This record gives sequence, C-alpha cells and structure tokens, in this order.
Amino acid sequence: MCGIVGYVGQRDAAPIIYQGLRNLEYRGYDSAGIAVQRNGTIDVRRAAGKLDNLEAVLREQPLSGHWGIGHTRWATHGNVNETNAHPHRDCKGDVVVIQNGIVENYLPIKARLREQGHEFRSETDTEVLPHLIEQHLADGAPGLFDAVRLMLDEIKGSHAIVTMRAQEPETLVAARLGNAGGVVIGYGDGEMFVASDQPAILQHTRKLAFLEPGEMAVVTQNSVEYFKIDGTPIDKTPNVVAWDPISAAKGGYKHFMEKEIHEQPRSLTDTLRGRINVETGAVRLDGVPFTAEQMRAFKRLTIVACGTAWHAGLAGKYIFEELAGIPVDVDYGSEYRYRDPVVDPNSLVLAITQSGETVDTLEAMAEARRHGAKLAAIVNVVGSQADREADARIHVQAGPEIAVASTKVFTSMIVDQVLLAMALGQARGVLSRERSIELMEGLIHLPTQTGDILADDRQYDDLAATLYEATDMLYLGRGINYPTALEGALKIKEISYIHAEGCPAGEMKHGINALIDHSLPVVCIALQDRLHSKMLSNIEQVKAREGRVIALATEGDDEIAEKADQVIYLPPVDYLLSPVLATIPLQLLAYKVAVRRGADVDQPRNLAKSVTVE
Repeated sequence: MCGIVGYVGQRDAAPIIYQGLRNLEYRGYDSAGIAVQRNGTIDVRRAAGKLDNLEAVLREQPLSGHWGIGHTRWATHGNVNETNAHPHRDCKGDVVVIQNGIVENYLPIKARLREQGHEFRSETDTEVLPHLIEQHLADGAPGLFDAVRLMLDEIKGSHAIVTMRAQEPETLVAARLGNAGGVVIGYGDGEMFVASDQPAILQHTRKLAFLEPGEMAVVTQNSVEYFKIDGTPIDKTPNVVAWDPISAAKGGYKHFMEKEIHEQPRSLTDTLRGRINVETGAVRLDGVPFTAEQMRAFKRLTIVACGTAWHAGLAGKYIFEELAGIPVDVDYGSEYRYRDPVVDPNSLVLAITQSGETVDTLEAMAEARRHGAKLAAIVNVVGSQADREADARIHVQAGPEIAVASTKVFTSMIVDQVLLAMALGQARGVLSRERSIELMEGLIHLPTQTGDILADDRQYDDLAATLYEATDMLYLGRGINYPTALEGALKIKEISYIHAEGCPAGEMKHGINALIDHSLPVVCIALQDRLHSKMLSNIEQVKAREGRVIALATEGDDEIAEKADQVIYLPPVDYLLSPVLATIPLQLLAYKVAVRRGADVDQPRNLAKSVTVE
C-alpha cells in the first residue's frame, strides 16, 4: 500500500503535504515524492528511501506553490529508486499522477502507448496513467476530469488515484476503483485536502468525506464535486470524525510499537467502555443491528482476515463455538476470494481488519455479499471501507496504530469477538446468565492485569540479551493459545527477522520434534487451563531433546519452574480471555529482541501497515 496526500488552498502546499506523508509513512517507505503547481508549470521532487531523503532534497531544491500532491511508496512494480518514485508524469510534464493500486493490464496499454509515441522513464505500472490521460487530452477530451474518466475505463484492477494538470490550476481530480485503499476528502476553511488515510489530514480538519469504489471527486480551493465514473453527479455529505492526531505522537517512547504495546490497558478499556453490564451479563453493541431472531437463524459463521487479524480470528473460532454454539470457519481473505465458498443467506461472515482497507479482506466481503450472506466487521478505522460495507460493525476503539506490527489492535480484536460471541450466545439461548457474568468479571479485570504485566519489563531485556543471536525460534501452544503461538512467531519474524514458527504442541511428533536441539529457543504457552497437563508433557519432550524452554505460566505454578529454563508468570485469567494476556509478553519479547538486534522496529523491511497494493 502507499500514502497519498493532496492540498489546494492559500498556504504553501509542500510543507502540508510533507507532514501528511510523515503521518502516512507507515503505509510505505520505499520512496516518496511531491509535485507542486505554480505559474502554469508543475515542479516535482522525489527521492528513494525514507522521507528523510525527500526532506533533504526539498531543503536543497524547495518547492513553492499553493496546490499539489504527494506520495510515499511501498514498491510492487520496479526497483526502489528515484525513477520509480511517484508522482509520475506524462511526456510533457503537464500531467502528474499518484496512485495506490496495481494496473493489472498495464503491459498491453504501455505497448500501445509506445506505438503512439509516448516515452516511458520508469519500470512502474503507474506511469501508464499520466500517459493515458495525456493521450485522451490529445484525442479531444475537454479537460482533466473527462480524460481521467476515460482513463479509468481502460485500466483493470483496484486503484486510488489523485492527479493534477498544469493547465488547470487549483484543481485536483481524485478517483477510486475497487478496494485498493481509501480516498478521503478533507474540508477546510478556504482549503481542501485529499488523502489515502485520515491521519494525514486530521491536524487540519476533522470534516471528511469518503469516496466509494466507482466514484470521483473534483477538488478546488473552496469546493468539491462528486461523480460516478460515468460522469453522473452525486451528492455526498461530509462526516466529522473524533480522532486527535496528537494521539499518534510517540509520547516519550522510543518507538511507536513500544508505545502501542503500553497503550493496551487503555485500548482494552476503550473497547469495553459502554458495552458490558457486569450485574446482568448483558452485552450492548450499538453497531450490531441484528435482531435476536436473526441471530438465532445464523447456521454458520465464517471469519475472514489476514495476518495478525487472522490469528485473532483463529482464537475467535474457539470463542464463538463455545459461547454461541455456532460452527465456525476461519479463512484467509486472500484464499477465500479465489474459490467458490459455500455461504448463503443463513451465514454470517465476519471480517476482522485493523485498517478496514485490506484489499483481500474487502474482496472476501464482496464475495460473501454476492452469495447473500450477512456481513459483520471488527475494524479499528471508523469510516473505512470495511466499516461502511458491513451490515454490523464493532469498532475496535484502539486509536491509531502506527507501527507496522500490530499489537494493541490484536488484543482488542480478541475482546471484541468475546463480546459479539456473548451477544450471539445470549440471543441463541446457549449462554447462561451465570457464565455471562463470569466472563464480564474477567473482562473488566483485563486492563488492570495488562497494566501489571507491562509494569516491569526488565525480564524481557534479560531474555533479549540471550536470544538476539538466535537464527530460529519455535512457539508452541494448544487450544485457544495455539493462535497465540502463531502470533508470537509472527511478531518475532516481522520485526527482528529471526525465522520463527508457531505450531500446535499436540503435533510435535508429526515433524516438529525434528527441529529441536540445544540451539533452538522454544517458547511454550503453558497456562493453568484445561490443557495444562498436556503442555507440561510437551515441555518435557522439548527438554528431552535439549531444547531451551521459555514458558508462559500462571502465577503460583511452581511445577513448571522445575521444567523450563525461564518462566514468565501471568495472572490467572479465564480460558477464553487468556490470549489477551499471553500475547503481551510475546510482543514485549519480540520488541526487545528487535531493538537489541538494531532492527527498524516501526518500519520493518519489505512490510507496510496493511497489505493492499501499490
């Protein structure tokens, strides 16, 4: 995915665009560029690498003008260099384009344009877009809006696009095709903003409108007009959002990831706030409009997600089946969309997504919709595409998550699934009042328990000092904490680049044992739950093969101290809530190891915040 920012107004555009790109740097940091329009010409500055490199270029070659566009890139087509950086230009340099998406049919378009005399400078698919616009203008399109419309008819794939033309001052044209990422229009006082995500412009305005797939916007200093791609005008009312961009500051922490790990007591509190009644066990989810009759009618639940959200969904399978008595499938969004899923109007499809803009998850939602299923979403970004598409929605309420590796959103996703499962279970008559109250009591203690775990992280520094030179690690869990093992392994490889695998401990004899020797650190999640004795047996199997065991255990479990090399103790917690607490030490361990290895914690190589497309 990539970051997009545009500005039209009376202020100097370049600093505003640059700061917006800073706020979106988590969306891509392979290269960046800004184009500003002035006196009938467009000046472009670009640089490979992170935004600091672009800042250096701007210091040496400042840009001046009151309207422009900027982009920070996560590469798909072409090497990471200045030539492939956005914005891309047409032959004359009159049209510039920034894009989030992949032009799936760019090769035949590029070949045709070359035959028509167009010269290409980059390896990217994006560069065909300004040349297509240039060609349509040459063929008689009366202006940029119509040329962009014609261009959109020719390209395949999902796209978020912003463009401007030297001959049409004070005007930006934005468009969205499919689910490649959002396009947000911000309303200011005598100025307008465009961005691919809200944090880019929240410091300037909270009055926002969102383009849906198949929509365009013509943005000027004092107005914006909306259209369907066929040119039909449409009305759109902006919304006022509440996020404060100051909350994205690091607040004294060395990295955003460290800050976000330590924000979990607050994020868990916020996701519970106003939703539970401990006295009655009742759950209140304002964004879930289903009646009790509808909830009883669901025959199957399918969870679709990617990455960390998929791990949350795997834990959700245990939660929903136990509390709601409904069979659950968990699918990768990227796999679900490429087969013919068995889903019907009696199915509920739950999308779990931090950004609400992950293309594979959005396409999975669209596929489920085509089959007539009801859609629900657990999503962190209010107003995102997943949020808008769902019939029912639960907002994670974790606040902006800037680090690429998700932490606080994951634990809130677990809690949100518990809440939805309780609502379903109560409506379906399979969850008792007594069990509901028991879960409520466990939920309200989670923020405090999380704070206790985070209060002293010195043991993780000591562990990191012994693990940072490892080349491989193994994470073992059973039951609902098998997904926790997967998430722990993902975190260590995401940010420290240590190869790690998360495995179900019950499968050790089916191949896993072959990996274990004295050089392999093995993290075992062995809380005192219904599978505790089995995990102790698994730990003994590791030790018999000279593996080094780091165990997560429940306070008071003295037996495990005799078996493991190191023990991290956690407070007692309900089995279904245990992934929330068990995940936090694994986040801290991954963070400390990555810092010790000198890795770029917030922006790990080859990754971006949510996996859409360029």
